[in-house]
Amino acid sequence: MVHIRFEGRSVDVVETKLGITAGMNDFAVKEQIARHLDVNSSRLSAYIVDRRPTGDLILRPEAVYG
Repeated sequence: MVHIRFEGRSVDVVETKLGITAGMNDFAVKEQIARHLDVNSSRLSAYIVDRRPTGDLILRPEAVYG
């Protein structure tokens, strides 16, 4: 499962629907998610791909603490 947090929206999508396969690097994952969201992949450049121990992925904005 891929959980996407983008511009105030949250959506869960199955990896196969996004074309994401095991072993894809973060750049490739962001490219596939950008296609799904119909946005330019550069809009996801500051986003983090968080890989959970369960195998799930979370795409989220970088957390800023301070």
